Amino acid sequence: MIRVVLADDQALVRAGFRALLDAQDGVEVVGEAGTGDEAVELARRLRPDVLLMDVRMPGSDGLAATRRIVADESCANVRVVVLTTFELDEYVFDALRGGASGFLVKDTEPVELIAAVRAAARGDALLSPGVTRRLIAEFAARAKEPVPPQRLAALTGREREVLALVGTGLSNEEIADRLVVSPATAKTHVSRTMIKLGARDRAQLVVLAYESGLVKPGWLP
Repeated sequence: MIRVVLADDQALVRAGFRALLDAQDGVEVVGEAGTGDEAVELARRLRPDVLLMDVRMPGSDGLAATRRIVADESCANVRVVVLTTFELDEYVFDALRGGASGFLVKDTEPVELIAAVRAAARGDALLSPGVTRRLIAEFAARAKEPVPPQRLAALTGREREVLALVGTGLSNEEIADRLVVSPATAKTHVSRTMIKLGARDRAQLVVLAYESGLVKPGWLP
């Protein structure tokens, strides 16, 4: 069962998401929050698999709440998915750098929302659509805190290659095809890269790939 918490200051939005998600097999909405502070409290108390987090909320906003949740060791397995009204939201990249596992536009199709929740619960990044990668590239190009080169020193040449491919939005299967290895081998490379870089999930690898210069804006498959 995938346990979900909804954080949005609009009750109607929460009600719509709850009705949609509760109707799915294997998905259960276990809590709702109307502010960032409430979202943090529910994350700590309920430890859901996925927390859908609105960016703009009264008090502590979704960005600050995401950082607090990611910094809390008790919430290590909580995957935060940021909800935004516009695709070109200036806070999206900051949220990803702060530990969010991806983002969704609020008017996304129901089937895409459901798929996104399941993907986040699996630990996959919600970064495959081209528009999303372009958005990350745009903000990564002017990130304020470039990744020190020594941070990548622990990676092997193959792991750097894998990091770059993850950064362009490729799945494990696509990486396997590109490198002519098995999907299991590709998954192992991705997992080892995440561990060495201290990344929570693939979303963090994408951000690091851009910030480190392994991937440049416009390098899209």
